[in-house]
Amino acid sequence: MAQEFAAREGISVPHPDLAYLREGTEEFGAYLRELRWAQDFALVNRDEMMDRVIACFAEFVGGPVDEVERVQCHHNYTERETHFGETVWLSRKGAINAARGVPGLIPGSMGDASYVVVGKGDAMSLNSSPHGAGRAYSRTRARKTFTREQLRTAMKGIEFRDTDAFLDEIPQAYKPIDVVMKDAADLVEVRHTLRQLVNVKGD
Repeated sequence: MAQEFAAREGISVPHPDLAYLREGTEEFGAYLRELRWAQDFALVNRDEMMDRVIACFAEFVGGPVDEVERVQCHHNYTERETHFGETVWLSRKGAINAARGVPGLIPGSMGDASYVVVGKGDAMSLNSSPHGAGRAYSRTRARKTFTREQLRTAMKGIEFRDTDAFLDEIPQAYKPIDVVMKDAADLVEVRHTLRQLVNVKGD
């Protein structure tokens, strides 16, 4: 749609993948409506998962669970924000909102620690921080590089579904989360460090 719009409006870009939609047009409005629908769906989906986890835990302990805090943390999303005096559409790809006082989650791989954080509001990062460890190997390369035995070794002490389907998620396919967190020290403050006990992933 953006490429068709660029051609129709005579917009020249160095590469077709750099085509864009202009704010205020019908195409931009349609894109924004569908984008917001998808982001709202993701939020409701996360709430549903949390509700189910709490219900299961309450059943396990045989009584009600007192939910003290729920952290809702978008990543890979677009929002209208103001930075350096300008109102812009900001897309955080592989990043989360780390505005001052905003709680967030930064997960490691399925074999590493994850972190509950609070943003420090670093203006130069546009109030952002990394969403997680980030991949060192693409999914395809990870499947070709690592073995099931390496996956078992990496996941020792963690309950997980032992299947080749998870080779692309092996911890070695990701960057070391401790390095990522060290690099993000100016962006977020760590409130809690979470250690893996059980990993649940669809097959």
